[in-house]
Amino acid sequence: MKALILSGGKGTRLRPLTYSGAKQLVPVANKPVLWYGIEEMIAAGITDIGIIISPETGAEVQAKTGDGEYFGAKITYILQKQPAGLAHAVQIARPFLGDSPFVMYLGDNLIQLGDLRYFLQQFSQQQPDALILLRPVANPTAFGVAEVDDTGRVLQLIEKPKVPPSNLALVGVYFFSHIIFDAIANIQPSPRGELEITDAIQYLIDQQKQVVAHKLQGWWLDTGKKDDLLEANRLVLDTYLTPLNLGEVDAQSQIIGRVKIGAKSQVINCTIRGPVIIGNNCHLENCFIGPYSSIANNATLIDTDLEHSVILEGAKIAGIHQRIIDSVIGQRAQLTLAPRRPKALRFLIGDDCQIELT
Repeated sequence: MKALILSGGKGTRLRPLTYSGAKQLVPVANKPVLWYGIEEMIAAGITDIGIIISPETGAEVQAKTGDGEYFGAKITYILQKQPAGLAHAVQIARPFLGDSPFVMYLGDNLIQLGDLRYFLQQFSQQQPDALILLRPVANPTAFGVAEVDDTGRVLQLIEKPKVPPSNLALVGVYFFSHIIFDAIANIQPSPRGELEITDAIQYLIDQQKQVVAHKLQGWWLDTGKKDDLLEANRLVLDTYLTPLNLGEVDAQSQIIGRVKIGAKSQVINCTIRGPVIIGNNCHLENCFIGPYSSIANNATLIDTDLEHSVILEGAKIAGIHQRIIDSVIGQRAQLTLAPRRPKALRFLIGDDCQIELT
């Protein structure tokens, strides 16, 4: 059994963070989103992993993730020169995948740890041509939707239907036998010019191949937007965070609940209310850090109130007299209070930024 993780794309929904980096490397609870998928594969017993990369961000993904030794896996990188669709990604991975059955996982998705192992067991026992995961959603018109009979057999897939046949959305995790390559060879690009994996699965259904579906009971998140990223951060902190203090916390500071503080970090006269994770070599002084906040390595926060936010590596926030909530602050960003007059707001804001003032 092999795994294929997709880590290409341009990440337009997470701009400006993704102008300078891969969306799959944006951290959730101080760990790249992509790494959760890799760890999920390892936990399920799959150690031969291919990762689809793009020309724009592939080098960064390789440099950050390495050859797999860190995870106890073997990672092969496969370049997709153009974003030509999920089925195209599978097609170009044929030399790596061979005739092996495999699981395909979208690298910016998160599912609850341990779920993949169960579905892998179901795939191995039932040996269908394809196994897909479905999750009930409130807005099925925004997703690929499946129509399923009482036995779990998939009858039809419809991409973003105006009149959905069900509320069961396709989750970004798929199990395939090698027959999927025949299906891909027999489909045409969609109106947006891509080879769609839903079209390939529909071809299998039309050819009377066995395509089964299972409902995902645990949580599932696509981290492609800011609010989804914050929700993923909340769920991971809520579910997995273990308290640990490897830094220095002075006597005036108060640590409440589950808080993890990295090595060489300093906490001075702060109140931190977990779940909160703070990376290595951070400096926090005169701050309130509220629940569901993640602060990456080398960040500096002074005279700042923060809650339900993600602060990326090397960011600096100082002297802000209003509480910062529901925010994602990029790498090396600086948010400070200027002492000079006239008292005014001064911005240097890049493309596709979102600023809210109240």
